[in-house]
Amino acid sequence: MDTQSLEKQFAKMGARLKVVSALERLAIDVRADRKGEFFELKVPERVDVQVLENRARERHLLLLAREGGQKDKFLCGHDERHWFAAAVPDFRGVGTVRTAMEALKAELVRFVQDRKNLTMRERLSRRNEAFVRQGEWFFVPAPWVAKDVDPAKVLRNEPLSRGRGSKPHRCEMLFRRGGENVYVCRYFPNGLTEVNYRRELLRNPKAKAYRWQSMRLNPEAYVRGAVSHADHATIYLGEWHRVLMNTEHQSRAKANVVFLD
Repeated sequence: MDTQSLEKQFAKMGARLKVVSALERLAIDVRADRKGEFFELKVPERVDVQVLENRARERHLLLLAREGGQKDKFLCGHDERHWFAAAVPDFRGVGTVRTAMEALKAELVRFVQDRKNLTMRERLSRRNEAFVRQGEWFFVPAPWVAKDVDPAKVLRNEPLSRGRGSKPHRCEMLFRRGGENVYVCRYFPNGLTEVNYRRELLRNPKAKAYRWQSMRLNPEAYVRGAVSHADHATIYLGEWHRVLMNTEHQSRAKANVVFLD
């Protein structure tokens, strides 16, 4: 791996890169020091890292990490106020910054932008006819759900979070529908379906004392009004929009990205 070449590629788009030797696995992080933010790349000797494409004017580049026959790709760049790193799903044909950005969009987002016949420039923008994007979240117009919204079930100042450790986005109004009912407790944080919950109670008498909470798994979420986040400009949605997260969670390499939005 050519460390100097990597540093020059990051410098080309206005970023600093620090490469550190690692014993176990590759890790990409966005950190900060007195000079500001920088990318930290921890690389084991067995892993080779190279830049597939650098779009310096857009302040984005696509990294390829190769370990034996395994290949992982990471999109690194600048979004509004900060640098970011995202693991790209293992889709075929991803070899450029733009194809990586498309791969990070949920299927419904790609479907709607195709239906709207958006140009490539429009697809790469944060706001267009198909969606509004804030960080890793996409909001697709869905005004027709207004008739199904029960005002009593609309949540106020509700957080949107992609998981433990991430900074939530705050929604002025949020409404959920559908999904599967599951039971959650400290021993089963991902939840148990109704059938498995009943089985657990029969199998383990102590389970009745667990502090179970009934939740909905994979519901559809819709937001309206202001959506805010410390690292992004607040967006305002005048009508209901479907909430969709980017597809980074589908990537095998997601565990290599330490950065959390």
